[in-house]
Amino acid sequence: MPQQSSVIYEKKSHVARITLNRPEVLNAMDLRMHAELADIWDDFEADDDMWVAVLTGSGNRAFCVGQDLKELDRREQDGSAPPATFGSRGKPGWPRLTERFDLSKPIVAGVQGYALGGGFELALACDIVIASEDATFALPEAKLGLMAGAGGVFRLTRQLPWKTAMGHLLTGRPMGARRAFELGLVNEVVPAEELAACVDGWVADIVRCAPLSVRAIKEAATTSATMSLQAAFATRYPWEERRMHSVDAVEGPRAFAEKREPRWLGR
Repeated sequence: MPQQSSVIYEKKSHVARITLNRPEVLNAMDLRMHAELADIWDDFEADDDMWVAVLTGSGNRAFCVGQDLKELDRREQDGSAPPATFGSRGKPGWPRLTERFDLSKPIVAGVQGYALGGGFELALACDIVIASEDATFALPEAKLGLMAGAGGVFRLTRQLPWKTAMGHLLTGRPMGARRAFELGLVNEVVPAEELAACVDGWVADIVRCAPLSVRAIKEAATTSATMSLQAAFATRYPWEERRMHSVDAVEGPRAFAEKREPRWLGR
């Protein structure tokens, strides 16, 4: 009997839906899941018909609780787990989402339940995060003798005020969905039963936009994040160069002038 996939991947109407599918272990990520995800991210980026991805977890208890620590313990016991630090180079699934710095398309995370460790790091790597009221975020690595090496240390200190980020990193203290929203880590918080519809609303708004504009905006925003304004204006952005010479750049103003919905071609 074939082994069930640890990730569900569906594509329809310009939207790729990626669901972490190990609900029995709160969607903990094992090596097989990482390998499957790498293939999925490759396919998503390469498919010109896919304009946005939605990342969720199976079940209603967790988005993802991070690394499968039972698998890690087994691998350490048999000597197959080398010491780990930042990044995933040389490991199954490299580059993982947290290191796909040139991924051009937007990712919307729908978070219900626990987003811990690597699960929180996945959310931090997404562009938009929608959370249910019962969502809980934490980086508990310090409590486990580990390191938030999938970008948690780096992204949390960039996305939060320094002392707020350090407080959570050094203690592993969790934060609820409302607190995450107050701090700007989450775009919207809704009751659990409304999470899917809220995510779909954000996705629909993205799909209504010109896909090359969306990619150019993401590229310019992420590339220039640590630049001076002068350097940001002087930098070349490949997706912006594609957008500015595209037929969609002509279609948008024309559709406005003709008082109709634009017909995006993504070229």
